[in-house]
Amino acid sequence: MTRIEEVLETLILLEKNYPNGVSAMNISEILDTDRSNISRYLNILHREGKLEKIEGRPVLYRSNKKNKNSLDKMVGANQSLAMPIEKAKAAILYPPKGLHTLILGETGVGKSMFAELMYYFAMESNVIEEDAPFIRFNCADYAHNQNLLTAQIFGVKKGAYTGAIKDREGLLKKADGGFIFLDEIHRLSPQGQEMLFTYIDNGFFRPLGETEDLEFVDVRIIAATTENPKSNLLRTFTRRIPMIITLPPIKDRSLSERYAFIETFIKEESHRIGRSVYINKNSIISYLLYDCPNNIGQLKSDIQLACAKAFLNYRSQNTDYILITQGDLPNHVRKGIMKINEYRNEIEKLLNINYDILKFSQYEEPPLLMEEDKYTTEDFYNSIEEKLESLKTMGMNEEEINEIINIDIEAHFQEYIGNISRHFHRREIASIVDEEILELIEEILILGEKELNKFFDENIYFALSFHLDRSIERIKMGEKIYNPKLNSIRVNYEEEFLFAMKIAKLIDNKFGIETPVDEIGYLAMFFATDSYRNNKMEKSKVGVLVIMHGKSTASSMVEVANELIGTGHAIALDMPLNMKAETMYIIAKRKVEEINKGEGVILLVDMGSLTTFGDMIEEETGIEVRTIEMVSTPIVLEVLRKSIVGYSIDEILDSFNDKHKYKSNILEETSGKDIIISACFTGDGASKKIQNILRTKVADKNIEIFTINIIDEDNLENRLFRLKEKYNILAIVSTVPLEIGWVPVFSALEILGNSEGDKLDIILEENHMCSRVSESLMEHLTNINGEEIVKEIKYILNEIEYILGLKVNLDAKMGIVLHICFLIDNLIQGNIPRKFDDLGEYKKDHSEDMENLKKIFQDLELKYNISIGEDEIAYILKLFLSNQNSV
Repeated sequence: MTRIEEVLETLILLEKNYPNGVSAMNISEILDTDRSNISRYLNILHREGKLEKIEGRPVLYRSNKKNKNSLDKMVGANQSLAMPIEKAKAAILYPPKGLHTLILGETGVGKSMFAELMYYFAMESNVIEEDAPFIRFNCADYAHNQNLLTAQIFGVKKGAYTGAIKDREGLLKKADGGFIFLDEIHRLSPQGQEMLFTYIDNGFFRPLGETEDLEFVDVRIIAATTENPKSNLLRTFTRRIPMIITLPPIKDRSLSERYAFIETFIKEESHRIGRSVYINKNSIISYLLYDCPNNIGQLKSDIQLACAKAFLNYRSQNTDYILITQGDLPNHVRKGIMKINEYRNEIEKLLNINYDILKFSQYEEPPLLMEEDKYTTEDFYNSIEEKLESLKTMGMNEEEINEIINIDIEAHFQEYIGNISRHFHRREIASIVDEEILELIEEILILGEKELNKFFDENIYFALSFHLDRSIERIKMGEKIYNPKLNSIRVNYEEEFLFAMKIAKLIDNKFGIETPVDEIGYLAMFFATDSYRNNKMEKSKVGVLVIMHGKSTASSMVEVANELIGTGHAIALDMPLNMKAETMYIIAKRKVEEINKGEGVILLVDMGSLTTFGDMIEEETGIEVRTIEMVSTPIVLEVLRKSIVGYSIDEILDSFNDKHKYKSNILEETSGKDIIISACFTGDGASKKIQNILRTKVADKNIEIFTINIIDEDNLENRLFRLKEKYNILAIVSTVPLEIGWVPVFSALEILGNSEGDKLDIILEENHMCSRVSESLMEHLTNINGEEIVKEIKYILNEIEYILGLKVNLDAKMGIVLHICFLIDNLIQGNIPRKFDDLGEYKKDHSEDMENLKKIFQDLELKYNISIGEDEIAYILKLFLSNQNSV
């Protein structure tokens, strides 16, 4: 006996002493088992329909003595599945041994589940033994090898085909006394079909390769297929299999049935997570109405995806609730709410418009009520206030509450207006609303029809009357009025808002009050009602374009961001390290022109020349372009979220400016001081003059100029190494030639003649880019300090350029810095680097350069206790050679 069977048996025994129900504690004391484990088993038995669950403290359970069988418990048993279930029962109970059955239906309609429930019904009806087998087999799994497929079902004799090395019993034999479910039966070969029909007609079959002995078994066959029943293949099956059952697709099932599935699947996820799952009404509506071509299976996976996203938000934001909003739904699901006008009446009856956020859990707790009775005791304000309070009790902050309200407020507002007229008649309203207000409403609507050139029906008359009656009372009592969509209404419905301001003056004069601006916004919503109904086109959004160095850096970030937010709005462009900046610029400009929808485009880039693309594209195309540099995945997520919500391009940029300034300040405070060294024989003569000249050139760069003597050249390198450990050396300007590779060296004559001004600018730009790279790496490196490693690699790259006698363009150089940083981090972590194609040939062609690079990296290897293999040395060398500028 399994543990769960033991729990069920114990409960049945205890019911004699506890007729009102048995608790988990009662059973745990008998079985001496942890109560939480017993509770889990009881919940499983409840879901299987074997126990009744009685809510309370504690939760009690009773064995299910109802006569309701497995088939009758199916969603839609009294609706779309009524006829299929009756046929299934007939097939099971038909004397003497039932009828073989063919189930037809699209992918995902539940054919497999239906077949299994037929098996359980047969067991419940005592048609088969309790231990009778149920064998499940999908013919599509072996469709590529028909011999193997046939052998799986019927068994095989040794030598029947190549690979049949011994006799093997088939599934039909193993199912003796029970059921076999053959899914995708149309994939069975003609030979296999004939063998199956032989068994159906005669009750026996021969295994594949058997010529003499017959196998007699008692098995009920349930076959299933997605094929059209009119196809030639299925005509044969429909002639030979007596009972044909067609399961409807989800689009042909009622909304109440679909809701039952939604409820079931969310509760399953809630049970799996171990916490209640909240979902807002718009999300439920989207699930009820979206096109779901793969039926119940797709609905379940789409719900699981939303639950996963909501759970991610719950964990990452460290909140006390799991809330599914529209943003968590897959994009194709969100489109379902666009059909709301076609199904509004059904949705209202099904959901009850008093419910705004529903709560699902294994304990079946009721949804959060927005109000008890909106039409007889409460008003529009109270519905919003109660919603606010219910969300606050869930621990949400103000920003999150506003976001949820903004999603739902227009739909709620329309329901408020639409339903008032169904609850009151015009002649009855005078007994509820003050006569003075009714007279004012009539005056307001007459003025509105003239000034706004629109007709206001009886719905508006009723709704505005109730609204104004309550709002005047609230204003007189000094109660605060809050409108979270005030700015949006003011901007998008300017004419109606201006008219509402005029009306507010009428109200103030008549009733001696001062109407707050939030209330004016609500009044404008009444006057803009037709606009709300008719202006359903989605507002264009700011384009989001991510461009990064590397083969897949941008693509990876964008894939994560789009998937988490549930959109495809962000676009990625990857810039291989060997691609010229001019080529990428042309590609980027075309992409900006393609994705711009009139709201502009945000460029998210890492470094180098990419940071200049935005201004140039705007100048050439006239499209508004803004750039955010040194981005990370969290930044891409935040920009994308703001774009989807509807932020303007400047609002998005402004929200990041302060953050980036803050990070830069931190970096400046914690980094080693940037210095340039002025060197001469004494450290006091020419070097002092050079120092003054350099100070003038870098006056605004926060760079110090050090002087040093080089009279003892042998000791010079040691002194420079000591300075390198303490400071960030950008360059050396010397009166005499110096053979130093790890830092750029200029001659004093070049600086005095100003011929090297451009190169000095490049050095300074490179230093700035390295600082930005080290800042961004703080989020990504797990084993090393980003600031320290970037500084070390910069010196190494200078030395490689010196040894190879070349210069690498700045964009490629920053890409190489990133590559080596991640390489070292991965090596420390124990990851194996990739292989270099044709390494042997490459070593033959570049043996001297390879050896030089190995020596350059030796100090780094010793410091971090790693080994940079020849594959990576070759790859780094190739990056230098393929990205060199002319020297």
